[in-house]
Amino acid sequence: MRTLLARTFLRFTGWEVVGTRISDKKIIIAIAPHTSNWDLLYGLAVAKILVAKISWLGKHTAFWWPLGPLLRALGGIPVRRDQPEELVEQIVRAFDEAETLSLAITPEATRSFTPYWKSGFYRIAKATGVPIQLGFLDYARRQAGLGPAITLTDDVRADMDEIRAFFADKVGRYPEKQGEIRLHEEDE
Repeated sequence: MRTLLARTFLRFTGWEVVGTRISDKKIIIAIAPHTSNWDLLYGLAVAKILVAKISWLGKHTAFWWPLGPLLRALGGIPVRRDQPEELVEQIVRAFDEAETLSLAITPEATRSFTPYWKSGFYRIAKATGVPIQLGFLDYARRQAGLGPAITLTDDVRADMDEIRAFFADKVGRYPEKQGEIRLHEEDE
């Protein structure tokens, strides 16, 4: 029934699901661009169509009653963005303990313009050895889905070049809010 609702919603809004399915039992899905609250709704619909149980991170202030239980049931995990180091350690432990885990992360971490992506998704992937699969919402084409999975190397700039190449033609709902795809670590 939920899959039918997801298909109906996407068809009604003119969206198409493209790309591949989740490639591994444990994966981090880096989703971009992230410029609108609508991204969550489209992303959840796409996940349902791809028959994927996806967990995702959201700021803890969004998990208020009565919305909190619904967001948790949809795979939401409340996080405090003011404690990023603790968050990375917590997620690494979750990957170590889980048999399967597909964790969707929006590296921009906000719907507003930001000059750098947050590196948590990258640090979690490095610490766990879990690949990063690239997920997207392209409002210009009204397409959403999953792209390739990449296994990180020891060269952050080369890894990010591969990520940049994939997202180069993807357009968010509010293109002016899209920042450059880069991590602070690339400048160090």
